[in-house]
Amino acid sequence: MEYRSDRPAIVQSDRTVLLETRHPLFAEARAALSRFCELVKSPEYIHTYRITPLSLWNAAASGVLPEEVLDTLDRYSKYGLPPTLVAEVRDTMRRYGLLRLQQRDGRLLLSGEDGALLGELLRYPSLQRYVQEQLSPTAYAMDGHARGLLKQELLRLGYPVRDLAGYQEGEACPLELKDVTASGLPFRLRDYQQAAVDAFYEGGTEWGGSGVLVLPCGAGKTVIGLAAMSQLKTATLILTTSTTSVRQWKRELLDKTSIDPSLVGEYTGEEKQVKPITIATYQILTHRRRTDDEFPHMRLFHERNWGLIIYDEVHLLPAPVFRVTAGIQAKRRLGLTATLVREDGCAEEVFSLIGPKKYDLPWKELERHGWIAEACCREIRLSIDPLLRQTYAQASPQQKFRIAAENPRKLEVIRKLLKRHHDARVLIIGQYLKQLKQVAGELGVPLITGSVSEQERQSLYQRFRTGELTCLVVSKVANFAVDLPEANVAIQISGTFGSRQEEAQRLGRLLRPKQNVNQAFFYTLVTRDTREQEFAMHRQLFLVEQGYRYEIVEAEAIE
Repeated sequence: MEYRSDRPAIVQSDRTVLLETRHPLFAEARAALSRFCELVKSPEYIHTYRITPLSLWNAAASGVLPEEVLDTLDRYSKYGLPPTLVAEVRDTMRRYGLLRLQQRDGRLLLSGEDGALLGELLRYPSLQRYVQEQLSPTAYAMDGHARGLLKQELLRLGYPVRDLAGYQEGEACPLELKDVTASGLPFRLRDYQQAAVDAFYEGGTEWGGSGVLVLPCGAGKTVIGLAAMSQLKTATLILTTSTTSVRQWKRELLDKTSIDPSLVGEYTGEEKQVKPITIATYQILTHRRRTDDEFPHMRLFHERNWGLIIYDEVHLLPAPVFRVTAGIQAKRRLGLTATLVREDGCAEEVFSLIGPKKYDLPWKELERHGWIAEACCREIRLSIDPLLRQTYAQASPQQKFRIAAENPRKLEVIRKLLKRHHDARVLIIGQYLKQLKQVAGELGVPLITGSVSEQERQSLYQRFRTGELTCLVVSKVANFAVDLPEANVAIQISGTFGSRQEEAQRLGRLLRPKQNVNQAFFYTLVTRDTREQEFAMHRQLFLVEQGYRYEIVEAEAIE
């Protein structure tokens, strides 16, 4: 096989791709590979990517062809492509849409051009139970209530079905986007926001109407949701992560659309309104008094004739909501997220029940056009007191992580960073309440945790927005859907083990475009040579795959 020294990658038959970080073509190759690969490891010199069936099916669903994948791999590979991989890529991508679900005369049909394959698949007991009648060698009438379950099982068997069975129109709800917001500012969709809506809507045909749009925090995912609602003009259920996020969606609806305020309802722990536009939290849907009880609030999915369901931060969708979603496949479904990474391994559930990836815009692309702030990401490594090191050595693995995360020496580094960024708006973000209380007390800075009332949170956020407060200490309640565009420095002092999705959300707090210098700084404080450092390497995978340079700095070097 010919060796091409001017290429940056090695493509291997086990579906992994090794990419040299110091090669002049690294950034170009990374951007191309991210369309159909998953980043697995990102040490200093060689990054490892993996090509998976799901990554290829998501690529196929967003319009990428097998030959584009193979051309990209060949363009950057030092050794050309293993023949077995070429065949696997073509076969895997060919499977997407090989089978179709359609409606005919009120019946749900499963069809495919290869009758022998279809018959073989339907002999599996997990599918056979849903067969009602064979209509032809290439078409079967299926149980209409099993639309979601069929899609889940076919995906598990390696044949993701293309769902063209259409949607219920739902209750009408007139809604238009404004040209001028309620606050008096001119408003129109950015080009990429319109492109994302078009990719989801597909002209209102059965080819659209379900799928996931992947855009960075700060790119205006809420606005894209509003634009989808204005296209469909139907009753909409919006599911999101917190009461704070519910209020943010409501503010945006009233500011940027023509909707009558009386038609917008909140469904949370505080309010239980079911209106043509209803905004609810995942927490209330999954609330129950005892673990063996039913979920009483899941009835919300059937309280009105919804025409659209929006899943905000779809990568956090709880498992019980997946089960309900399997039964409402005739509703249009829009997933919004900054990352398709799920820590629970349920990415296949998102693909089959919410829909495939329909649009993906790289973070660095938005940064290049000034739509989000330019981010500088640094990991600051610090030592641990010798006596605490002895305690660490004798602790369990989980205790080790917490001891390292709560390293008291982090406070000294925080003070140095606050001195360096004395004119900035700073968020100090952490996981452990004891640590956060200590930091907030030592610095004399307000602390926001889950125990702080919604009214007090909003008051503190507003004081931060106006500049009355320049620093807040926040727990993970601020990970999601908190709109603080003025924040330009984040100091992450502890986190949820190796959570890539949390890294995405915390960086996202900083990325709203800035009025003067469009620059943000994201610091992560990590105790050197501990389990915290190991988990930090996994968290930073997200930053690296999005194209951010992740610089490692020793605490002693900070002045």
